[in-house]
Amino acid sequence: MKNKLVKDLEVTKRALSKVTTSAPARTYMLRIAEDFLGMAKAYYEDAVHFKERGDVVNAFACVNYAHGWLDAGARLGVLDTGGDDQLFTLL
Repeated sequence: MKNKLVKDLEVTKRALSKVTTSAPARTYMLRIAEDFLGMAKAYYEDAVHFKERGDVVNAFACVNYAHGWLDAGARLGVLDTGGDDQLFTLL
């Protein structure tokens, strides 16, 4: 499970570095995009924290929540993934 965790953390880290908001400025959709991105970053940070403490189960849960927020934002169209269907679930 530790190898899977390391892989998932790396994939989510790459995804976070690539994704941007795609909603127009000064719209409610931008607030939603920022919220989705903020949740993804927070869960990723939690995953790293739990991994460092040796809590693999909670780290694994958090990294999957983080990537779930990214995929949900991409599917809604509020996060721009650059069309990357390897890091993100687009369709």
